[in-house]
Amino acid sequence: MKLLVTGGCGFIGTNLVRHAVLECGHSVANVDLLTYAGNRHSLADLEGDARYELVVADICDAEAMAEVFERVSPDGVLHLAAESHVDRSIDGPGVFVHTNVMGTYTLLEAALGYWRSLEPARAEAFRFVHVSTDEVYGSLGPDDAPFTEDSPYDPHSPYAASKAASDHLARAWHDTYGLPVVVTNCSNNYGPFQFPEKLIPVVVLKALAGEAIPVYGAGENVRDWLYVEDHARALLRVLKAGVPGRTYNIGGSNEMRNIDLVRMVCSILDEVAPSADGSPHAERITFVPDRPGHDLRYAIDASRIGAEIGWSPTADPAGALRDTVRWYVDNRAWWERILAGEYRLERIGLGSTFAEEGDGS
Repeated sequence: MKLLVTGGCGFIGTNLVRHAVLECGHSVANVDLLTYAGNRHSLADLEGDARYELVVADICDAEAMAEVFERVSPDGVLHLAAESHVDRSIDGPGVFVHTNVMGTYTLLEAALGYWRSLEPARAEAFRFVHVSTDEVYGSLGPDDAPFTEDSPYDPHSPYAASKAASDHLARAWHDTYGLPVVVTNCSNNYGPFQFPEKLIPVVVLKALAGEAIPVYGAGENVRDWLYVEDHARALLRVLKAGVPGRTYNIGGSNEMRNIDLVRMVCSILDEVAPSADGSPHAERITFVPDRPGHDLRYAIDASRIGAEIGWSPTADPAGALRDTVRWYVDNRAWWERILAGEYRLERIGLGSTFAEEGDGS
């Protein structure tokens, strides 16, 4: 298949692109503006592969998106481009509204025009997979049942609200115009290539530096952790077999308190990267003031995607977490470039015919 992936230089996008090209043999045009969390170095080994193309462009640029669709002529779209860090959305919500809402609108319009131009057989097979988050559902109590696809939306952060708005747009373009949209809502992802502002890489990098390991509040917040490789498999399964107009929750069936996860990471590091003085890494866990509107618990009921299209997580949580920690220990050059800001210089001189400036990703 010829796939158009947006945000393919981000964490989930990188793993999705690698899986699609290297494991499934698909061709991928990766549309990414290379904003702060977009790192083309994560896919550098694919840049000489005829099945992969990086298109540096802004999803909010209607002309550029129409040109991409016309030139690439994709069999399907996987839309992952988004501003996604909750803390950043609290400090600067405007860019989240612009990228996540207006960017999704612009992409839907481009996809609609393209889809209407397809011959009937290709139009019937085409899918637009809109990738979202469980944070749109709000927060659960300790004993509440997990979120289902019918759970009401109750977003509590600017990030979650912007994603909720984009979900509604995606469904509206299906209901109003017939565009074959499928929406997915996933739980917290973990794995290689995650930008080092998220919990697991923060813990690893702080521990390796011998610094205090920050944990919000008392670490009682509960998340369902999904291995990113399982997520990539799920998205490609949805692209192939998802029913237009349908929503699928994607979860790891792996709920855990943040503090327990952090202690597990520290325990793994004690084995694979002991501290210089031999003390347990967990001794440097430091509780910091909680962030505003911090949801207590997320949990995903992923039974629909299993029953309807045959996906379920296959990663062993303990093994996948160990592999993830080991990846960051073994790939210092990757994250040291990010911490030094060097990766952002790679936006210069890419030779793209599309705009390299703007707030989208």
